[in-house]
Amino acid sequence: MTLIIERPTLYAEFTATPGQADAVAALLAGLVDAVRTEEGNIVFDAHRKTDEPETFFVYEVYADRNAFETHLASLHSVEFNRALTPLVEGGGSTLTWLRPLD
Repeated sequence: MTLIIERPTLYAEFTATPGQADAVAALLAGLVDAVRTEEGNIVFDAHRKTDEPETFFVYEVYADRNAFETHLASLHSVEFNRALTPLVEGGGSTLTWLRPLD
């Protein structure tokens, strides 16, 4: 997907494989602080669904495309995704891109 958007906004969802939800939560908690310090990161909020505690939801907003691409290439993001792959269904997250109504 080609991302042509002024302020990349998205959410990522992923579901832990059986018995791995707490490991995923710990891994995600370790990522939050690192991403929030990235230049160009505006929002990085991670959640665990109340009614489906094995499912996680991450809301992300970046200042521009470059900030998002820098985030993807950062060591902490690369390491997180590598560690997450064997712990979640489908081997990764599903990304949903958002755009403002106005």
